[in-house]
Amino acid sequence: MESQVRGGTRWKRFAVVMVPSVAATAVVGVALAQGALAASFSVSGQEFKVRAGELVGYDMNQYGSIDSGKSLEGKDEAHPVSVSAFSHATITDMCQSVVTPVPFLNKSVTLKLTAGDKGTKVEADQIYIDVANLDATNAVFSDINIGVPAGTTSGNTPKPKTADGEKSSPFGFAQQAKKAVLTDVKQTAWATTAGTFKLSDLHMGLAWGSGAGIECY
Repeated sequence: MESQVRGGTRWKRFAVVMVPSVAATAVVGVALAQGALAASFSVSGQEFKVRAGELVGYDMNQYGSIDSGKSLEGKDEAHPVSVSAFSHATITDMCQSVVTPVPFLNKSVTLKLTAGDKGTKVEADQIYIDVANLDATNAVFSDINIGVPAGTTSGNTPKPKTADGEKSSPFGFAQQAKKAVLTDVKQTAWATTAGTFKLSDLHMGLAWGSGAGIECY
């Protein structure tokens, strides 16, 4: 099955969202694998952007959910998201950026990370991506089933998370596929968790400002 994905994608459409966050998981990947951290958490008050040249994911389970957290002002917030879970994923040419306002200076600072852009792919196991919007030039799915209950998917497909940071129904709409390939992906996301995350050629930088040429896109 082949699907073209264009334009902003609302969570209710359960768009395929498959590019992992570097900043949130590069540091905690080992702790997650060892069971030291929960696989779900209360999200921050900032979305982040992620771009990838190509992502190949295996044993996909995709479902709708709500991420809870706090705004930058400390107020309670709830964010509708489309969650895509994979038993294993590889990513080439990955970039993540997040913009943080500095009110007392009336400026903003952009944190940008890149990985997998020098010939060795980024790899992740048991990965969950909570995304608000997605653009991709092309999306191809193999052995896809649409309309299955989220908590009853078969094989190695990861099941919905149950920690307090994410709220989803195991009986709600989901789709699963043995393999998914996305090219030229741009997305905004609220969270990513993974059992392990191998980041090749990782680079991080800070810059004043935001927008084109500073953020990932």
